[in-house]
Amino acid sequence: MRRLGLFALVLLLWGAAAARDGFDGWVAATVLPPVLAETSVEVRDRDGRLLRGYTVEDGRWRFSVTLDQIDPLLVEMLVAYEDRRFHAHAGVDLIAVTRAVAQALRHGRVVSGGSTLTMQVARLLEDSGTGALSGKLRQARLALALERRLTKREILTLYFTHAPYGGNLEGVRAATLGYFGNEPRRLTPAEAALLVALPQSPEGRRPDKHRERALAARDRVLARMQRFAVIDDETAQAARHEPVPAARRDFPVLAAHLADRAGRAAPFAAVHDLTVDRALQARLEALAARAVRGRGAHLSVALVVADHHTGAVLASVGSAGLGAAETRDGFVDMTRALRSPGSTLKPLVYALAFDRGLAHPQTLIDDSPVRFGAYAPQNFDGRFRGEVTVERALQMSLNIPVVRLTQALGPAHLMAALRRSGAAPALQGGAPGLAVALGGLGMTLEDLVQLYAALAQGGAARELQWRKGAGAAPAAPVTGAVAAWQVGHILSRIAPPPGAPRDWLAYKTGTSYGHRDAWALGYDGRHVAGVWLGRPDGTPVPGAFGGEIAAPVLFEAFQLLKPAPEALPPPPPATLMLRNAELPQPLRHFRARDGQYRSGDGRLEMVFPPDGAQLAGREVTVKLRHGTPPFTLLLDGAPLVTGTRERALPVELPSAGFSRLSVVDEAGASVAAMVWRP
Repeated sequence: MRRLGLFALVLLLWGAAAARDGFDGWVAATVLPPVLAETSVEVRDRDGRLLRGYTVEDGRWRFSVTLDQIDPLLVEMLVAYEDRRFHAHAGVDLIAVTRAVAQALRHGRVVSGGSTLTMQVARLLEDSGTGALSGKLRQARLALALERRLTKREILTLYFTHAPYGGNLEGVRAATLGYFGNEPRRLTPAEAALLVALPQSPEGRRPDKHRERALAARDRVLARMQRFAVIDDETAQAARHEPVPAARRDFPVLAAHLADRAGRAAPFAAVHDLTVDRALQARLEALAARAVRGRGAHLSVALVVADHHTGAVLASVGSAGLGAAETRDGFVDMTRALRSPGSTLKPLVYALAFDRGLAHPQTLIDDSPVRFGAYAPQNFDGRFRGEVTVERALQMSLNIPVVRLTQALGPAHLMAALRRSGAAPALQGGAPGLAVALGGLGMTLEDLVQLYAALAQGGAARELQWRKGAGAAPAAPVTGAVAAWQVGHILSRIAPPPGAPRDWLAYKTGTSYGHRDAWALGYDGRHVAGVWLGRPDGTPVPGAFGGEIAAPVLFEAFQLLKPAPEALPPPPPATLMLRNAELPQPLRHFRARDGQYRSGDGRLEMVFPPDGAQLAGREVTVKLRHGTPPFTLLLDGAPLVTGTRERALPVELPSAGFSRLSVVDEAGASVAAMVWRP
């Protein structure tokens, strides 16, 4: 029957060719099936490498592909093996069909097929059979119509998109990723030959299930390529010694949480390009798995690494792995979970205090029992150290000094600075209290990394971007450049974890109340990173301290990022680098300053300029009301005028952009305003 079918097909085609006018109308009237099939959604890294893919609706892997993405050797082999006159015929090769019929009649069986690559594409598009005469006629008609409406390159692209390669692998990209673990751009001759052989019998020749059949089919392709001079004898011989894959490879599942997030943000996009670096992401996911190994069930970890110059997120690890979903809640993206930040906000409090002229790194501050109404903060270890420098208080992460500074600043100003950094702090109650300085609010790891990126950038907020090509918001001032540098300098002198290299990072650790969250945030001259460890359900982790379990992960993450740190920037020109005894009198000792921002009660006020003012020129006159002279005027944290009793102080701003003007009076009250000039 098959011989009769072939014979009938060739007669019909020859007859149709003779009746040219009717034949043209017959082909032109062909209804084409859809040629734009659904393809797997792809999430790619900054260089276009696959991070994660998603199967199409029927559970198949089918990735979009262009000929430019395929090794030319595979294209040449396919055409030489399947359809040598592909570039010459119009969809049906009458010579090949005639030869196939003659061979079938002579040998009593089908020796060779007459199907062209275009006919195979027609069969794949309609999923039609190969044996029935009606199916062959339909494929021939559709092939002729395809050739009239598509180019040869487009037809080959359809083949490489739809060809079956065994199991749920459809298309050449799914095949090379599934069998070889790489894209089809560069293939060995043995790999290319296997890919030519597989679609002829995708299940019978699957190398992971039928190794000997796959090997024999591949070698037949190599032999024919050798005979057709597509490859030389030496190449063919070497290719025969290359083994076929013994098993299917898993498709990459990197940055899984970020990939899902991208899909939710743009559900109709076929491709999502992220700023993530695939190699770094893989290394940090392995680090995350190691970090929780042997630490008991339900402990999870999250990491974020970014370039603080551009705001690009280079790696985002939301958990210890999706494979740990049952024991460690691996499906929860802990980079976005609201948690108590512990002591990680202290650097911002000190930077704001430096900005407003409340303190200097060498200012002495009292670490002794204190009560603010009903609130009596305690240091983590329950000890008191008396007078210490502000620098030492930050390095030791003392609680009482930072609460004193927060009380002087006003908790609302701390919350405003957090929002300027791009964070979205969450409070359970109404107005913020002094406990926010010690972690009494909700923050995400992304929020904290963004905050530390601002400190690394001289106090200018840098919005983190994880989608490639997304426009970043203009930088907004969080603190002045001098204050940001002073904080970074202090943090860079904190001793690293045991075994970690010195002089690597400006970093800070934190531990939330009840040992529920362990944090470590740090940066060098180029990159910023954050680490969180804890249990996603919020239950305590006894004995977990940020300095003991999170800081080592942070330092290892930086070592996996690059071989050596990039130096922090030098101090800004206005930085005041003096010993305590050389400081202006109001900055030598910090004194409690209740309500210095209230007006109408004799407290110091800055009448002009108002906070946030935009000035036309370089010169501005600071006008004061109330307060106790003499006054000290600071520009970006550096004393500009000291010991003056004047209440109208002319100032020449140094450059375009933002500047912070601060005034401290004899009683220690302070006021400040951020101004901007074009």
